Amino acid sequence: MAEKIIILDFGSQFTQLIARRIREINVYSEIHPYNKIPVLNKDVKGVILSGSPCSVNDKNAPFPLLDILNFDVPILGLCYGAQWLAKKFGGEVKASEHREYGRSPLAEHNNSAIFKNVKQNSVVWMSHGDTITKLPENFEPQATTENGILAAFKIKDKQVFGLQFHPEVTHSEEGQNIIKNFVVDLCKCSQTWTPDNFVQTTISEIKNKINDDVVIMGLSGGVDSTVAARLIQEAIGEKLVCIFIDNGLLRKNEYENVLEAYKHLGFNIVPIRAGNIFLKELEGIADPEKKRKTIGRIFVEVFEEESKKVKGAKWLGQGTIYPDMIESVSVKGPSATIKSHHNVGGLPEKMHLKVLEPINSLFKDEVRKIGKVLDIPENILNRHPFPGPGLAIRIIDDITSEKVRILQEADDIFINNLKTFGLYDKVWQAGAIFLPVKTVGVMGDERTYQNVICLRAVTSVDGMTADWADLPRDFLVKTSGDIINKVKGINRVVYDISSKPPATIEWE
Repeated sequence: MAEKIIILDFGSQFTQLIARRIREINVYSEIHPYNKIPVLNKDVKGVILSGSPCSVNDKNAPFPLLDILNFDVPILGLCYGAQWLAKKFGGEVKASEHREYGRSPLAEHNNSAIFKNVKQNSVVWMSHGDTITKLPENFEPQATTENGILAAFKIKDKQVFGLQFHPEVTHSEEGQNIIKNFVVDLCKCSQTWTPDNFVQTTISEIKNKINDDVVIMGLSGGVDSTVAARLIQEAIGEKLVCIFIDNGLLRKNEYENVLEAYKHLGFNIVPIRAGNIFLKELEGIADPEKKRKTIGRIFVEVFEEESKKVKGAKWLGQGTIYPDMIESVSVKGPSATIKSHHNVGGLPEKMHLKVLEPINSLFKDEVRKIGKVLDIPENILNRHPFPGPGLAIRIIDDITSEKVRILQEADDIFINNLKTFGLYDKVWQAGAIFLPVKTVGVMGDERTYQNVICLRAVTSVDGMTADWADLPRDFLVKTSGDIINKVKGINRVVYDISSKPPATIEWE
């Protein structure tokens, strides 16, 4: 990997946003927990310290072991990161009488390098209850807010800056200019991290790493595994053996549709139907983590059995992407484990294979950009994300073949109507949820007591945050009517209007 910016995460809800803003200017960025600092080799051109929900005055506040003054690269502290810098070097940080949350104009700035081409009185996004009341010696003020509160500082004779606001959020009018000033002008990054460059570099790296070995890989039909497989295929050709397992929890007709789509990509693919095995093992299990682990275990067993037939396999390809890695890391404070991911852990240890994850540095929208460079068809690239455990985690109950049937039918109506109404590509992810409740209804002159389906559709850029999709009323009316009239066992349809956070996109 070439030049990069390291982001140390103190637990801010905006940490992933910092990484994305840097990548938008074609510079690679990585997120690391504050207590797991990587080696800062010559490829690291700068370090950013994120915000945090903590106060630097808390007894257990996150304090990294960093020798800032001996760093050879520029440093930028944001909000908590700035307050940590001030406190570390003898300044004072106190609970402010004028707490600042939301938009706030900068009263003035001094046109220093960090504020190059940033207009005076621009609006920035504040989110802090503490404030720096006294700067340490050798710290210079760079900007204040209209309330007279310090907004930015610099350490004299050092390329170390602190901002008591969040330039990474879109509400900061010139935030991207500030980030670009830091990354390009101060860190001297060359902005060469582009999709074409990534493809060329990754294919070359795979060739050098794999040599004449065979790689096996499980495909799901989704964009992540498809793009990862395509990169590997470009590097080693027929030495990539793909396995596509039908776990009985796919969408309606998905097994056949995926195999048809893959014909045009020339994958060396082995299809396996194993739905009966999965459903039998899942019988009576309602806990979502137990479902995931059971599905993961059975997948390993089925995959391992098939892989024994592949001679010379030494590598396991996986479509792990960056959000999978972030959400599956658990450290005190920054990265709480939200749920276990199907692509992270388990399989390699079981099978004694080396892991190959060519896209584990990418966000979802970046994966799609790479897919375009690789000429992957739009119908695959634009497919909504679908969970590895499939419909199992969209059935909020134990799994039975009848519940799977009902959910498949309802989901199929929902997705097809999105396409018919021209809404599918405007939504990041959509799916039907089978709820563990029954309600009274009336069909004809008869009383019914049947199941409830919840529809879930969200808009997002990368899946790290999401808003519920405000779908048209006529679409919802038609979809609800179609499901109730056509899917035996359903008499009520509801729509989920929760955003992430606080809710997650999937219910389990």
